Parts: sequence; structure tokens; C-alpha cells
Amino acid sequence: MFPRLSTTRRRPRFPAARLAATHQRSTTVRVPEALISGNLQSSWTYAEEFLPEDDVITTARAKGTELGCVPVLPGAGAALCLIAAMADARSVVEIGTGAGVGSMWLLRGMRPDGVLTTIDVEPEHHRAARETFSEAGIAGNRVRLISGRALEVLPRLTDTAYDLVFCDGDKTEYAGYLEQALRLLRPGGVVVFDNALWHDRVADPTQRDEETTAIRELGRSVREDERLVSALLVAGDGLLVAVKKPV
Repeated sequence: MFPRLSTTRRRPRFPAARLAATHQRSTTVRVPEALISGNLQSSWTYAEEFLPEDDVITTARAKGTELGCVPVLPGAGAALCLIAAMADARSVVEIGTGAGVGSMWLLRGMRPDGVLTTIDVEPEHHRAARETFSEAGIAGNRVRLISGRALEVLPRLTDTAYDLVFCDGDKTEYAGYLEQALRLLRPGGVVVFDNALWHDRVADPTQRDEETTAIRELGRSVREDERLVSALLVAGDGLLVAVKKPV
């Protein structure tokens, strides 16, 4: 998990102008087949706090913040746990260990005999993560920590051997992570990208910095790839989720 921008929240940009104008007349704006509340911030906060984090994860979150690697937000963590459970995941790859916040959410959703392979370029992140796993009572044989750049490590992993790949590393390398994930995943396996909304920047076409552009292009690639079934979840800072279709 690499250093990122602040995750300070603003109201999502995509309907903002329309909602602001409409909210003066009504508390809702009508769109096809749905009603979107004018107070999206409250709903987002409620969803983020729906599953409280325990002391292990909150301690790991504080360590990650001190190290400069912003962890996945609580709503995204809960979604990761759910996705791992739905995939009945036994073999998982995580790109960006940080202090182990995302790792813990994944492990709690995985099978009891599952093994998490987690990659990070910073040795101090792995030291903090080991402390987190020890505090949580995670057996040593359930986590494999690999130090190095993800795009150098991933090619050494076995084809079609993994149920889930979670990407939370360098945003400019997301396209490369997708390419590797398609090779690593079994048919029916799942790839998940964190920060898919990138602090509300992806939805704003005026934002064209390198990271925002890379994430926006990743979304387009995933959406148009006929090998994948995908969805963009508004959890945490956004999760882009895709399932590899069976051949």
C-alpha cells in the first residue's frame, strides 16, 4: 500500500451540480428507476460505519497512517471481506500490504485454510503488518509476505492459481496489475482495485493528472473487456470489481 493523497471526503461530483440546484426545491432528484437522496454524504458515512472495526484493525490503521500508507477505508474493507467469502477464497494475492488493514479484512473473509500472498515494496510496511498478524493470532502459514515491486513479483506467481487479486499499490501501474491478474486468476476468480474513485477525481473530467487518468483508463478497460463481468462499488474510496468469466 503506497503513499496516497488525503481521503478527505467531498460530496461525489458526478451529480453534484444537478443535486445542488434540485435540493433547493426538493430533498430528492428523480432519475430512471431510482431516487437519489440529496444528502449523499450522510448515506456514505452511515455505510462506512455499518460494520465497526475492532482494536486490531484500528491499531493497524493508525500504524499505516504513521507510515504514510493510507489504508483501505472501513466500507471498502468490509466489502473485501464479503467478496473473499463469496469467492470461497483459498488463495489470494494482495498488492500493497501497508500495515495489514486490507490484509486482515481479506483473511477474515477467506477460508480457514486460505493463504494470503501480500506484496509491498517497503520492508517497514511488512514489519508493521507482521505485528498486526501476530496481535490478531493469525498463523504464520496463512500469510506469505514478499518484498519487492509488484510488477517484478507477480510474473513469478503461478498461472490460474488464485481466487482473488486485490490491488492497492501504485495507481500508475494498475493496467499492469490487471494484465497479471487475468493470468493469475482461475476462471470465476475476482480482481478488485481500491481507490477506483480516487478522492472524487475520476468522475471529474477536468482532473487529468497521471494517477487519475490511469485509474479512469483502467475502468474503461475493465468495462470493455469481454473476459470480465464488472461493477464499480461506491465503498470507501471506490472499489472496481471484476469476475473472470469461465472459458
